[in-house]
Amino acid sequence: MMAAKPRKAFGKKGGAASRWPYLLGALVVAAMFGAALYLQYVKHEEPCPLCMVQRVIFIVIGVLFGVAALHNPRATGAKVYGLLIGLLSFVGVGVASRHIWLQHLPKDQVPACGPGLDFMLENFPMSKVWQELLHGSGECAERGWTLLGLGIPEWSLVGYVALGVWALLVAVRRK
Repeated sequence: MMAAKPRKAFGKKGGAASRWPYLLGALVVAAMFGAALYLQYVKHEEPCPLCMVQRVIFIVIGVLFGVAALHNPRATGAKVYGLLIGLLSFVGVGVASRHIWLQHLPKDQVPACGPGLDFMLENFPMSKVWQELLHGSGECAERGWTLLGLGIPEWSLVGYVALGVWALLVAVRRK
């Protein structure tokens, strides 16, 4: 009689070792979100509407990475996760690019500040809220915290590109 093969700790083919790329993606998003909360609550950098949209996109990307780490998909599932995260990253690149564009407008071309997010959520239909958020406003043009000469939207752009490329690389390397 042959002895049964021991099961791997996490069940599916590849075990824990194949989960680490997804876990790493989720941890990167968690670190970025932690940095955003630090800037907001410690450095008192209030997020503008476009910053809030970017946060939501990062959260969804982080959740997808986390679910993928738990799921530990094989090739087809990895491609689905990679495609979803890649598409969300592409949307994030668009929002961050719009934000960067607003921050580099001449002062006389900056759009007027709109109503606050709380007011819009209470008084506008959701389609109008999304339209206003994605359009941006005067407060989105204010350049606050920087690191190595790059502001928050530039770092977000770098994050979206890196996370999207990472997810796609993980997807194509899955067998």
